[in-house]
Amino acid sequence: MCDRIAPLVRNILMMMLDKYADLLAPIYEFLGTCTPDSWIEEAKKPENLQRLLVDHMHCELKAAQSAAFLIRKYAVDNESAKTLLGWVKPYEDFVYRKIGDGTFAASKNELIGSLTAKPEYAYNQDILDKMVRLIKEELHHFEQVLEIIQQRGLCVQSLNASRYAAGMIKHVRTFEPAALIDKLIIGAFIEARSCERFAKLAPFLDDELARFYVSLLRSEARHYQDYIELAEQVAQATDPKRFDVAARIAEFKAIENALIDTPDEDFKFHSGVPVAA
Repeated sequence: MCDRIAPLVRNILMMMLDKYADLLAPIYEFLGTCTPDSWIEEAKKPENLQRLLVDHMHCELKAAQSAAFLIRKYAVDNESAKTLLGWVKPYEDFVYRKIGDGTFAASKNELIGSLTAKPEYAYNQDILDKMVRLIKEELHHFEQVLEIIQQRGLCVQSLNASRYAAGMIKHVRTFEPAALIDKLIIGAFIEARSCERFAKLAPFLDDELARFYVSLLRSEARHYQDYIELAEQVAQATDPKRFDVAARIAEFKAIENALIDTPDEDFKFHSGVPVAA
């Protein structure tokens, strides 16, 4: 990672980011606070490259796992739930159990398998459709990050989870469908924050990483939108006055912003203000 990239490359990169201005604007409004400059300064340091990339890889897997959990718990029958576990297992085996060499071609082909939505709620099919697409994309991103790590001769080490997601999840309500709505809103914040960080960090990375992070913006933005749309669908199908999505988004925005804007000793992709060593 370098502090500066070649001027021509930087100009091209900034032109690429300009094309995403309309896509990023609602994300900035949704989040309410930007990544602190001090986090960017820490992320730029060459000694943090391995940690940043490995945590990014872990985040892609966690995003796929979270989407799979939502499908299994809320949207599909038992047989489909078992199939879903099989899709993600090779990636979990590689990361958590050190099984395999990071080749997942067979597993990726299995994503073509069919799943059956529960008939109880019309939104189950939408949860299934949107989350299956998200899983496929997140696992593909996982493989892309892993390839970059391996090409650069970096190590895939175990990392503890950051405080970020857990700091929001502990505020999830304990009754349905409020719990589902909250989980969907949290998913939206995670995807939106990832998108915002990719865009802000890209100009400070080497050419390969900068282009890669810019290439992720569109899918991350769509994932954020999908989560919000699903939360609104669930609320509309039950009791939209009781389950006010906009009000709940505002509550989680305050929680998420505090996690981003307060000191954090554990530098990760979604960590807060870095604490000086």
